[in-house]
Amino acid sequence: MTDTKIRRVNIALLACIILLNLYTIALPFLPNLGYWWNHRSADKPVTVAAYIKKTTNSSKPAEDTSGNRIIIPRMSLNTPLLEGPRSDSFNLLKAGTWRLPFSTDPTQAGNMVVAAHRFSYTGPRGLFYFLDKLQVGDEIGIQWNGHLYTYQVVSSRVVSPTEVSVQGATSDTRLTLYTCTPLFNPVNRLIVVAKPVTEGATP
Repeated sequence: MTDTKIRRVNIALLACIILLNLYTIALPFLPNLGYWWNHRSADKPVTVAAYIKKTTNSSKPAEDTSGNRIIIPRMSLNTPLLEGPRSDSFNLLKAGTWRLPFSTDPTQAGNMVVAAHRFSYTGPRGLFYFLDKLQVGDEIGIQWNGHLYTYQVVSSRVVSPTEVSVQGATSDTRLTLYTCTPLFNPVNRLIVVAKPVTEGATP
């Protein structure tokens, strides 16, 4: 192989390495482009009831929306809420959103804790990828045993992974959403807390 050909191969390899590195750096942030595009003209977040009606009447093929689900209009999320033991948490979180088994459910007073992945290189857009977009006043719906429970966001904060009190029992009724943050180096936890505004409506 001549020096010219070797030089061309080396340049091509270098270009591939640079492009791969740029893609790896950009990947955690790419879903934000789609989010911006889909929400660029939104006046205000829709309610859970309006979001369910809108997506139900959509021209897209109907999805199976039976069973227990979590619905977050601000995140364009309507997904199954999985149940299972802590020993199976790895598989449950890989599959979707998971209600921590020691927490309450919408029919009980106390702290209902739901966790999901935000980002990984094998699944760049985790179900809670846009959890940081939630704002105070946004609605969250929990469809539970055929009834819809609506909550309203009251706070969002980042805590260390050792601050396990966010998962603990509470004297009030609340919904706590839980995921890892930041995207690149998820050493902390992003916690969103919501309080109930309606109970047990039929969806």
